[in-house]
Amino acid sequence: MADPRVRAAAQDDLTAVLALYRQLHPADPVLDRAQAEATWSRLLSCGVTTVFVIEQDDLLVASCTLAIVPNLSRGGQPYGVIENVVTDGAHRRRGLGRAVLSAALRKAWDAQCYKVVLATGSARESTLRFYEGAGFQRNAKTYFEIRRP
Repeated sequence: MADPRVRAAAQDDLTAVLALYRQLHPADPVLDRAQAEATWSRLLSCGVTTVFVIEQDDLLVASCTLAIVPNLSRGGQPYGVIENVVTDGAHRRRGLGRAVLSAALRKAWDAQCYKVVLATGSARESTLRFYEGAGFQRNAKTYFEIRRP
């Protein structure tokens, strides 16, 4: 088994990333391929987001997305938002999730972000401890969400 390699996603990673996302949100509707390709191209080229992946033995086994948002407060320092953190079910509990988060955090700190936020819809204590183990603080701020009706 080869050592895992963290890297920024590339255009040809779309199918593998979609397979990971199917594990993250199995009830989500399947995107039309043309729509997925167009969205993926925008995501990779917009200059705000980076999709990180972990590749092991020619398989993508973990991923997360970092958005670095320009900001006029905090002395103009940007902030980061991490979303879509997922590790393939057959590869969990091997440090891959923490590795992909660490890559995202390194990029955020290199970009001088003053903070990075991450939200999870999971109430499982193991998930919350995982994020705490990666350095995130529970209850640091109150997070509100509204979804389109």
